[in-house]
Amino acid sequence: MITFIIGIILLIAGYFTYGFIVERIFGIDPKRPTAAVTKADGVDYIPLKPWKIFLIQFLNIAGVGPIFGAIMGAQFGTASFLWIVFGSIFAGAVHDFVAGMISLRNDGASLPEIHGKYLGNGIKQFMRGFMVILMILVGAVFVSAPAGLLAGLTHINITYWIIIVFAYYAIATLLPIDKIIGNIYPIFGICLLFMVFGIMIALFYHYPQLPEFWEGMPNRRRDAATNPIFPMMFISIACGAVSGFHATQSPLMARCMTNEKQGRPIFYGAMITEGIVALVWAAAATYFFFDPSMDYKFVAEGQGNAAFVVNYVSKEWLGKVGYVLALLGVIAAPITSGDTAFRSARLIVADFLHLDQKPIKNRLGVAIPLFAAGIGILLFSIMNKNGFEIIWRYFAWANQVLAMVTLWAITVYLHQQKKFYFITLLPALFMTMVCSTFIFIATKEGFGLNPTVSYTLGALTTLCFLTLFIIKGRKKTELEQNV
Repeated sequence: MITFIIGIILLIAGYFTYGFIVERIFGIDPKRPTAAVTKADGVDYIPLKPWKIFLIQFLNIAGVGPIFGAIMGAQFGTASFLWIVFGSIFAGAVHDFVAGMISLRNDGASLPEIHGKYLGNGIKQFMRGFMVILMILVGAVFVSAPAGLLAGLTHINITYWIIIVFAYYAIATLLPIDKIIGNIYPIFGICLLFMVFGIMIALFYHYPQLPEFWEGMPNRRRDAATNPIFPMMFISIACGAVSGFHATQSPLMARCMTNEKQGRPIFYGAMITEGIVALVWAAAATYFFFDPSMDYKFVAEGQGNAAFVVNYVSKEWLGKVGYVLALLGVIAAPITSGDTAFRSARLIVADFLHLDQKPIKNRLGVAIPLFAAGIGILLFSIMNKNGFEIIWRYFAWANQVLAMVTLWAITVYLHQQKKFYFITLLPALFMTMVCSTFIFIATKEGFGLNPTVSYTLGALTTLCFLTLFIIKGRKKTELEQNV
């Protein structure tokens, strides 16, 4: 438990220390007008109160990632605690803050537009398609989990709940952001925070003997031979440490912010809060998986099944009322992330087509094909025995690739602005190594090469990215000197 307690303290301290440093390096301008005021359209560009934006951003980026991802990541052992803490402070929150602030300064520009501005038009065109597909995957993935939990809670068929959730997606995606998202999501955000607070109190009450990092950090998975901590754990724990999906949600909130001073609490703060959520659930899952008093067959049933662990921990630790409230928080998070994923996809397509989103017919014209694709992916996951697992694996890797590309884009931005770009360069290099090594070593999703070859190829790929960054940076500097 000491490692867990230290982790919570470090996350909170990280917001006030490193978050402040990152904010100073970026250089906010409280007097700069924002698009929420200059481009208000009554649909997507609408000023909202800062506390509402924080709760909406937190709920949007949370989804099932910091819960389900942290639970699956906890199977690797204590190393998961360290990645959640240091990943959130030095990578995830920096990624979210700088990407969000760049969007804010570019009138709430969608992420592919930012990629294109700093990495080139070819990258922009590729990332447009890549991100729309990823957003549809997110929407599909984030239907299955809450629908399953609702079915278990109400004993009503899961198909019924899937239809209800998708119907809600359509309404929330098309309506102006202040109607449902601006009014209801802050309440859901508070429910999710209550759930986390309740689990944390239960952890201190039960005070389980969790493994400590000074006792060593062995890979505790039963299939450790084919799932090494690096890079597998860094793919499993995405939203609880660093996640490309977050930067897709930031433009939604950038279009509602009225002052750059709001950036650190909304972007950096929401990620730190999500890190706390992930750490709490990783600790609870560690108790579930590794406490010797737990029945082996019972644990085996829950191994790899995050929903099983959520259900058990909530029911056993929080009582009947707390159990229902906790599940509502866990259910609300993915549903709200799913609909904002579709909303983000709508805006990406609209930006690409230069299509005004104020008329409802224009919103419908973009949204209907997106929902059709999402339903198709969802049907695949239902009709195939391991469909959800397959979709989740590819979503997790694609999500981290998006984080990698975004980190490179914001590194180029900081370099061009002659700011201390190492705060994003180091995370960019690390995530490049993670993503490239994963695709080489993974047996199901990648090439299934042996670890030595995979690590070597991953390192060479990372070196190539760094070399390209240095060459491009020098060329730009030489051009500026010759002007």
